[in-house]
This record gives sequence, structure tokens and C-alpha cells, in this order.
Amino acid sequence: MEKDLKEYITPPVMLILFLLVISLMFIFPVLNMIILGAILAYCIRPIALRIQSKLRFQSISIIISMILVLIPLILLIAYIAMVISGVLTDFFAANPNLDINSTMSQLSAYVPQNPFFDANNLVPTIQSAGKYVLSYLVGKLGSIANITLDLFILVFSVYYFVKDGENCFNFIKSFVPDEHLDFFDRTVDSVEDVLKSIFYGHFLTSVIIGIFGAIGYSLLGYPYGIFLGVITGILQLIPIFGPWPIYWALAIMDALDGNYPRVIVVLLFGFFLSLIDMYIRPAISSHHADIHPLILLVGFLSGPLVYGIVGFIIGPLILGITYVVLDSFRKELKESR
Repeated sequence: MEKDLKEYITPPVMLILFLLVISLMFIFPVLNMIILGAILAYCIRPIALRIQSKLRFQSISIIISMILVLIPLILLIAYIAMVISGVLTDFFAANPNLDINSTMSQLSAYVPQNPFFDANNLVPTIQSAGKYVLSYLVGKLGSIANITLDLFILVFSVYYFVKDGENCFNFIKSFVPDEHLDFFDRTVDSVEDVLKSIFYGHFLTSVIIGIFGAIGYSLLGYPYGIFLGVITGILQLIPIFGPWPIYWALAIMDALDGNYPRVIVVLLFGFFLSLIDMYIRPAISSHHADIHPLILLVGFLSGPLVYGIVGFIIGPLILGITYVVLDSFRKELKESR
């Protein structure tokens, strides 16, 4: 055993390990952006190759494909901002003499009195909370340099992974011993299945739920039905939410207005959205990767705690890859016996 270790632990190997550890320390703060860039590059590469077959210029093809992927996201953000600004403008135009303090004082009369909460302090409490939120946002502006750096690394990671991803893959594969090439190839195929499972099983499901929501809310006569559908689709990406906050909020508003028939209909429609999610997600995911839903659920919930908002993608991806690698290793051990 000691002889085998001495054969592997040589000065060149020790130097390489030392340099890898040092390098990892340098890139760890932006590792999430690099991983996300590799994931996006995997999705963008087929588009870039198709465009390149027409243009014959690789760099231009990659840039165009990146823009084509970003355009829907930019349009979605612009649409949400436009609708919200329009709603706020209409609200303040319809209430030109609105006094926020007076309104909050009237609302405080409906708050139950108890020894732990004084309704008379509702307005100051909300004002203090508003000042805290504003101070937090202003403080976040100080990290704009870090955000810019992250975006810069993300964009260039996507570009170079699309451009040289195959060379990077072949470079890594060249270190794999011949007797383990089958294990490596199976692992790579499993990782691709995990990526497809996350994309189709979760993002495509959110798109489908959002479309159903937009159609349903519009048919039920709600204003901004398409906007409500968009928000429903976005909430669908978050496992702890889903579509229920939207249809329960609409049901409560209808109940306050006395529109009880529509309360029943919107709740039934909301339950329908939740039920089809339980059917669509496993049906789509099972075609690409045989991973237990709990693994992806834990990844979705814990990923943002570690990597921020990009953790919704990286979390389930890392746990899914870990599972398929262990499964591939288990199969290799079973075949070798």
C-alpha cells in the first residue's frame, strides 16, 4: 500500500495539487458565476453552432446566440416593470389626495389589540421598517462593483465555454486512465441528463404553468391577466411557493368585494394549477434523469442559501451530479465484481 502511494505522491503531483488549491482559493468567490456560465454555455452552444453554419464566423455567432437568449429575459423584466409602474400610476392618479399616514391610522383600527402589539404604533413601526429597507438598499449599492464583476465574469465564461468548451472537455478527459474511460463517459452522459431534467422538468414546467395561469386569469375577468400569469410562472420556479400565493390573493380580494362565485372558481382553478404541476414536472423530468425529486427539492431550497439567487440552478445541479456520479461508480464496482 505504501509503495502504491509513493508511486502516486511524487513531487510533480504535490506541486500540481498545491497549485490547484491556491487557484481554487482565488476563483472561489466567483466560482458560482463560472459554473453558471458553463451551464448557460451548454444551452447556448447548439444555437451558436446553428448560426455559425450560416455565418461562418464563430465569435459573431456566439455573441448573436447570447443576445437571442438574453432578449426574452430583458423583455420579461421590462414588461413586469412597465405593468407595475402603470398600476402605481393609475392608483395614485385615482387617489390624488391620498394621505399614507391617515390611511395607515385607519387600518390600525382593524388590528386586534393585544398586550404584545400596540396598534397605535403601527404607523411609526411601518415608517421605521421602510427606513430600514431603504438603508439596506442604499448599502447594497456599495456592492455594485462586485455585481459588475460577477456579470463580467459570467458573460465571458459563457463566451469562452461556448467557444472552447469542447477543448476544455478533451483536456480533462486526457487525464482519465483508459480503464476508467467508460465510467467517465457514463458520468458525462448522466450530467447532461441532469441538466436536461432541471431545464425541462422545472423551467419548462414554470412556462407551462404561467401560460395556463395567464389564460385562466384572463378568462375569469381579472385585470392584468397576462401579468398574473407571468408572476405565477416565476413563483413556480420556487418550490416553497408555486402558484398558490396568486390565486389565494385573488380569492381574498374577491371575497372582500363580495364576488363569492368567482372566489370558488379561482380557488378551483388554482388547485388545478397545483395538480397539473404535480403531473407535468415528474412526467417531463423522468424522460431525462432518474433522480429522486427530494434531491432536486433540497438543491432548490439550499442552493440560494449558499450561492444566492443563482443557487436555484447550481444547487440542484450539484446534488444531481453528485448522485449520478455515485450511481455510476456503484455500477462500475458492481460490474467489476
